Amino acid sequence: MSIVSSTPVKKSSLRFGLKAKLLLLSSFLFVIPWFGYQYVWEMEKYLRFGQEQTIVGTARALATALHERANLFNNQASFLPSVEKGKDLYGYQFNEPIQLDGLKKDWVNYSDRAHYYDAQHRLNNTTQTSEVIASTVLPKSNPISVSFSASVAKYDKYLYLFFSVKDDHVIFRDTNALSVVNNDHIELAFDDNNNNFKRFIISNKSNGWLSAFHIANSVDNSAATITPAPKIQGQWLTTAQGYNIELRIPLDDIGDKIAFAVHDVDKKHGEITASIGSASPKQTTTLGTILVPSPEIERIVKGMRYSHSSIWVIDQHHRVLASAGSLLNAGGVWQKNSAINDNNHNDDGLWQTVQQKFLLPLYYKILTKPPSHFIDKLYDAQHLTGDHIITALTGQATSQWRLTTDKQALVLSAAYPIYIDNQVKGAVIVEETTNGIRTLRNLALEKLFSVILAIMILGALTFTLFATRISSRISRLSNQAEQAIDEHGRITGAVQAASTNDEIGDLSRSFARAVNRLSQYNHYLENMSARLSHELRTPIAVVKTSLEILALEQENNQNPQNSQNKHKNAYIERAQTGINTLNLILTNMSEATRLEQILVNTEKSSFNITQLIKGCISGYQGIYPEVKFTLMNKTMTNPEQKSNIKDITFYGSPEHIVQLLDKVINNAVEFSNDNNVLITLQQQSQQLHLSISNNGVHLPKAMLTSLFDSMVSVRSQSKQAQPHLGLGLYIARLICHFHQGDITAENHFEPDGVSINISLPLPK
Repeated sequence: MSIVSSTPVKKSSLRFGLKAKLLLLSSFLFVIPWFGYQYVWEMEKYLRFGQEQTIVGTARALATALHERANLFNNQASFLPSVEKGKDLYGYQFNEPIQLDGLKKDWVNYSDRAHYYDAQHRLNNTTQTSEVIASTVLPKSNPISVSFSASVAKYDKYLYLFFSVKDDHVIFRDTNALSVVNNDHIELAFDDNNNNFKRFIISNKSNGWLSAFHIANSVDNSAATITPAPKIQGQWLTTAQGYNIELRIPLDDIGDKIAFAVHDVDKKHGEITASIGSASPKQTTTLGTILVPSPEIERIVKGMRYSHSSIWVIDQHHRVLASAGSLLNAGGVWQKNSAINDNNHNDDGLWQTVQQKFLLPLYYKILTKPPSHFIDKLYDAQHLTGDHIITALTGQATSQWRLTTDKQALVLSAAYPIYIDNQVKGAVIVEETTNGIRTLRNLALEKLFSVILAIMILGALTFTLFATRISSRISRLSNQAEQAIDEHGRITGAVQAASTNDEIGDLSRSFARAVNRLSQYNHYLENMSARLSHELRTPIAVVKTSLEILALEQENNQNPQNSQNKHKNAYIERAQTGINTLNLILTNMSEATRLEQILVNTEKSSFNITQLIKGCISGYQGIYPEVKFTLMNKTMTNPEQKSNIKDITFYGSPEHIVQLLDKVINNAVEFSNDNNVLITLQQQSQQLHLSISNNGVHLPKAMLTSLFDSMVSVRSQSKQAQPHLGLGLYIARLICHFHQGDITAENHFEPDGVSINISLPLPK
């Protein structure tokens, strides 16, 4: 007796196939764009370092052009030890012409840079009374009802001034009045380019074009000559708060000193009640300074505008002497190249369309575009501040990175000192944004991502096709192997050897050879029992015949009193028992083989399977009188209702169904502990379900699936009264499969036991 068992392999619920593994390995390609991204960032760092060195070099070159050129700074009041706000003025550079209409529309962007004058700027005026001017000293403690704001700007060859005066009583000069000071008026004084002091009074009779007069004092200051000043042009405009005066003066007539004052008269032909201004306009020593962007320095700076930088030249008081370029366009030396590459994005074509509509929006989820518009209000054009500027004015060149005030752009600033007579008299500030570098970085990353994306898609597609090809070949080989060997280990087909010259081809050919050898060996084993049975039956027949003859002779010559004869009879009986047992074993060995051959040619017919089962049970009751057999339907609760089981027509081989029941019933009787065997029958849909149950010891879990294999037995030594080769349930399975059915075993509980379940299809 032999026991053959196999443990089924438990398949994992999560299948990680070859394609998934190859795709996982190909996912490491995503490291390539990360390395490319890091490389571009490192390149951007080097470009920023190069940009920093470039603008420091630009600042150094421009400062070198301005070193030891004192004449460029003398006329700009840059040598003063200090400047006083409101007295020392700065003329902003206008980019557009100004219309002299007395309105603020041209000065809106400069309203926050205007100087405001009130009682704190009150002047001690001495007006001359000889002939047309009276002299009065006005104490500063008296309250005044006048104030004004003044703005100064430069455009082309003119210096523009705008006064917005708040006055509760505007008094114009009378039509026939000879005096120009007994009414509201503005006094203006400055030194010309030859350091000649000039003083003017603007005194209007009504709104409109200005009436400007030049005041020429005598040597002893006792008399004054008043003459028209046509070079001073502008408009007087009355407002709800007072009046506005907008005027211009040729720059050729102005040096670097200036002062102005507003004189308030509250009644006609009255005296001046209050005078406020930037400084006393009475003499050159009291004048303040004025600084306007230097044309000479601007001409020098102008040549640097092609460097795509924003350039400022300041004096030691942080006041701008000249400027060139705009920070909005100061993207550095890479700006031109990035603009050219930007234009290439607009080329027509399928790739450009895909890139613009799909790829670039995806890329810019990660990347950031440099802003085309940003706001930077760090610098006031009159007074530039910053640590780098302060450091440069101490004599040390420096650079710094900063964000614009709206935090949209990154700005690189470099400052370099200007030396005159070994002293720092100014500095050059050069600024650029990183927009050019960022644009180049984005273009490089766009190209990098596009190329890597194409490579990755092509690589992933190649990997997928390669993995699909390999997995399909392996799957085909696996299917051939599974089809060649059935679930019971029998060789039912052959593996087709592949002709490809690779590892899978070698594996296929190895499988083909192995299956072919197993098929030959399996065929040998299947036929061995028949050949062995045929070969052994002849000597067994000879031995059996000889024993029978010997027994007959022994009976004829038998002497009961002879003890030797008794021993011979015992030996003959034992030899005959052995011969019978050997004959039974050979019969069992050949039964399965014969059955398989018989089933091939067996014809099926229709019969009443219910009556067949009832007849078999009646026969079993006679064979096993000590065992109780019970037949019932699964829907019944009372076993006595067995006569109510309806007839079921089955299409098959009745003699083999009987053989199937014999094997299963015999197995149930042998393993029953209480001599009770329950047979349940049920028709469900187009299936006939038959269950044979006995109460007894459970089957081992490992044997539930292999119980119906050939040469499998679980009998203990105590239950082996006759030889068993484990072929009974194997034959039962062969009969079930012949009828397209299935047979399984399961343990049941309360009470413990084993049920053999047979499922057979019914005819439609």
